[in-house]
Amino acid sequence: MFTSIAIIGRPNVGKSSLFNKLTKSRDAIVSDYPGLTKDRNHGFINLNDNKTLLIDTGGIGNEKNDIKEAISNQAWIAVEESSLIILLFDSSEELNKEDLEIIYKLRKLNKEFISVLNKIDKKSNSLIREDLFNNGIENFIEISAEHSIGLNSLKSYLKQKGPKNSIDIPEGRKIAVLGRPNAGKSTFINKFISEERLIVSEIAGTTIDAISIPFEFDNEQFIFIDTAGIRKGYKYKHKIEYFSYVRAIHSIEKSDIIIFICDATEGLVDQDLKILNMAIENGKPILFAVNKIDLLSKNDIKSIYSSKKMQSEFMSNIVKVEISAIQKKGFKKLFKLTKKLIDISQQKFSTSMLNNLLRKFILASSPPALGGRQIKFKHVHFGGTCPTTLIVHANQDKKIPNNYKKYLENSFRSSLGLESIQLKLIFRKAENPYDGKKNKLTERQLKKRQRLIKHNKKGKN
Repeated sequence: MFTSIAIIGRPNVGKSSLFNKLTKSRDAIVSDYPGLTKDRNHGFINLNDNKTLLIDTGGIGNEKNDIKEAISNQAWIAVEESSLIILLFDSSEELNKEDLEIIYKLRKLNKEFISVLNKIDKKSNSLIREDLFNNGIENFIEISAEHSIGLNSLKSYLKQKGPKNSIDIPEGRKIAVLGRPNAGKSTFINKFISEERLIVSEIAGTTIDAISIPFEFDNEQFIFIDTAGIRKGYKYKHKIEYFSYVRAIHSIEKSDIIIFICDATEGLVDQDLKILNMAIENGKPILFAVNKIDLLSKNDIKSIYSSKKMQSEFMSNIVKVEISAIQKKGFKKLFKLTKKLIDISQQKFSTSMLNNLLRKFILASSPPALGGRQIKFKHVHFGGTCPTTLIVHANQDKKIPNNYKKYLENSFRSSLGLESIQLKLIFRKAENPYDGKKNKLTERQLKKRQRLIKHNKKGKN
């Protein structure tokens, strides 16, 4: 049994709000829209100087459809993994059939739980307290997660009844999995870790929160970050989609690499390029996975690579690999590339090596002259990672032609093996050590200068 506490309840009772307050984070998306949390979301709470795992779950309901049932199943998996359950109710509403079924199942599983009434800040004539008493629940804690009312009482109870052992926070290289809705991101992760960890559905937009999943591969620790599929118009439509977009951005920022999942049946589209550009702007290495190849012929796959978008300069420096998430094809190659790209993206380069390369490039193609003045490159040095940054010093910085800048970028990229690694060249004007300084003449030079001035004056007379 894991050292964890799970928060469960009907949809929209405030589980994610409580999760965020207890973990002092914004990891769970909060909205008035019911059923927003789809998968288990993990965070950590400090109890008695111990790190305890806290699990946020989706709403448990009676609706009979695949998605709702999958959400409920994930919640009950969290219950089985946990040593203590927070059963959350909406105090402004009556106790209903779904609440009673949850209580009955917890008792059947012989799980210890604490009943918590949320939203006490709302004025209501609800008889939920009497209903709980009539169903054998005499003790409960009243809170308002939104307004932080009663949370100290809840924390005190958790310290008494919660797990006594501290849990190790998972560490590892972080891999953000991005793509459009229904591209196969969750299926890919589920198949890779051989666990039905994430809810998978043919309905686009199943995953909303960014879900972190630790795993081990070749004796190394990694963490998958499954993000919401980013739709067209994500910045302007429903606020839930906007929050999903924000979560995706945060996931990119936290990650060591991006695995972009592209639906091979649809090919590369404009929305894919927009999402890829988000990763590029954050300077993260990108591995482009063409998914669902099991549904296409070899000629169909060739046509994807021959498309104008795939042949564009934008895509030319991105490593591509073909996979079938559903059939677990291409996983070994993909992950070898993932490890390789992470290592390269974190690599540092010596100044001497960089300067040797710069001289080589200049000899191969001389810099142009501007206004009769030759552009001279002085030296180059390493500036940082993600993106890999090189600082190039020259006698000009703003007037260097873009085509020569691109030539240097491509040359460094090729020589340093930076395919799929974001490379940034910063050009700076080298300081002239003699700028602002006047030559000081010696006493002998001053006397000689005076004699010359006198001589010139006599000649004029």
